[in-house]
Amino acid sequence: MLDISLIILSGLLITAGTIGSMLPVIPGPPLAYAGLLVLQVTSGHPFSTTFLVVYALLTAVVAVLDYIIPIYGTKKLEGSKYGIWGSTIGLVLGIFLLFPAGIVIGPMGGAFAGELLSGKKVKKAFKSAVGSFLGFLAGGILKLVLCLSMAYYFIVNII
Repeated sequence: MLDISLIILSGLLITAGTIGSMLPVIPGPPLAYAGLLVLQVTSGHPFSTTFLVVYALLTAVVAVLDYIIPIYGTKKLEGSKYGIWGSTIGLVLGIFLLFPAGIVIGPMGGAFAGELLSGKKVKKAFKSAVGSFLGFLAGGILKLVLCLSMAYYFIVNII
């Protein structure tokens, strides 16, 4: 009976993590990873230590990249140092002032404002802001892929 409860809890965590990978308010990959850890506590112990360490590292890397990729997107679409700094400052302010929407709006608005302050025209500044948004989308896709891979290992191990 305990194993069934743990499997259900694990499935709920992985489901919440997968949904959370697409919503800025829920920490998707850490929740999904917690689901794998809960499944590990069952009597079957389905995962090796190496597997759990690798997925812990992947979860940490994806969590960090989720904040870095929007800044990279700004730079890739011709954002200057002002746009990159604006994106970074916008992310920090967005997290604290407009959470959860600020995670998307902050970097975009910051990149846009930074480029305008550097003297770029609105069209160029907007291009940098779009780069920040595309970076946000790329980070979301990365989180989703990681969570789906954890869901796969969950399903394979409970069948």
